[in-house]
Amino acid sequence: MAEKTLAAALEKEHRDIDGGIEEYTESISAGGGDPEPLRRSMAGLRRHIYLEEVFLFPPMRAGMMMAIMVMLREHGELWDSMDEIERMLDQDTDDATRQNACRELLALLDKHNSKEEPIIYTQADDVLSAEASGELADFLDSGTMPEGWVCEQAGEKYKPNQDAPKKLPWS
Repeated sequence: MAEKTLAAALEKEHRDIDGGIEEYTESISAGGGDPEPLRRSMAGLRRHIYLEEVFLFPPMRAGMMMAIMVMLREHGELWDSMDEIERMLDQDTDDATRQNACRELLALLDKHNSKEEPIIYTQADDVLSAEASGELADFLDSGTMPEGWVCEQAGEKYKPNQDAPKKLPWS
């Protein structure tokens, strides 16, 4: 993890994710539309949601229950939006519809990140134990999301994930 704090590393992921979605929407406007930056960003966002729900939020829940509940609900909205965009890509939906869906995803991300960064992330380095911080930093560097994992608040497709850790060492 090149950043000096967990907050900085997590915020960098936000910027990287947004950048790939923006690159895709701009390429559509320019007459292109290579979906690779979008697919890469959505995979990154799913991984990012996983690391928050598995590593970051559990140790913070006691002191920030309501804020964490809002973040989880918004993760479900983001997840559902990504599912819809993937369906559009697979069904070769028209460019304008895909571009609008991506703009809506960016708006959801902006709304979410504008709360998460100043409320949750500013507390991460202070609230997480050294062990929890180390686990999160290690995952940021090289962790992968388990195949088939779905966020807690995703829509109709949600099925409890049997492979996700039930209890982490610091919880």
